[in-house]
Amino acid sequence: MRLPVSPKRDLGQHFLVDENILGVIGRLAELDRADVVLEVGPGLGILTAYLADRVARVHAIELDRALEPHLAERLTGRANVDLRFGDALRLDLAALEPPPTKLVANLPYNIATPLIVESLEGLPSVQQWAVMIQREVADRLFASPSTKAYGSVSVLVQLVTERTGFHPVSRTVFRPPPNVDSALVAFRRTGLPADYPTVKRVVEAAFSHRRKTLPNSLELAGFADRPSGADALTAIGRLPETRAEALEPSEFVALAEALR
Repeated sequence: MRLPVSPKRDLGQHFLVDENILGVIGRLAELDRADVVLEVGPGLGILTAYLADRVARVHAIELDRALEPHLAERLTGRANVDLRFGDALRLDLAALEPPPTKLVANLPYNIATPLIVESLEGLPSVQQWAVMIQREVADRLFASPSTKAYGSVSVLVQLVTERTGFHPVSRTVFRPPPNVDSALVAFRRTGLPADYPTVKRVVEAAFSHRRKTLPNSLELAGFADRPSGADALTAIGRLPETRAEALEPSEFVALAEALR
């Protein structure tokens, strides 16, 4: 397939070109006519057009201005698409009107993790996610404790959401094909824990030195001294030499409370 624009390597662009995957995305996203969808990285607009024909509103955020003529042509006649250009990690997405209720996107690999993590708290109106991301990142989101993939992102995502769908994606649906596998992962908001900002800081500090015991990691991160970390672990029924990767997501909420 000949692309209308040349992908930019520095932006990590891998354009979605195979329309056969759109039905899978729509099913896992549980699209409804009343939905307001946030799409980050519309690329050539294939998914954007699909969404616009099925939901009330699409906020499409694209960094690459060179795509503007192609996207404008592709989305002609779809007045329910709000196309904006800029860095999704810098724009005030919470100010979008009407507020997005779902995040559905083929996310650029280089921003997928921070965007998902920031959306948990920063986009409270978003109730469902259906995102195409690097397979390694998809596996990390809902990894189990005491596994290599389990980390701060796993804990934060699992504290706020539950997974509702997973679908491996062939490299052939993109141009140019990426050198890594991808997956479509869907999840639904269950609610923010009390004092989530503090819990988030505890989680990030706990995993900042994952080879260390949790009290040592908290101290090295400047969050709490080692004795306080050890006392907090004891208070939640864990040994002082426990590492962060051993704790269940819910235990970090208890740990944050014990550290107060």
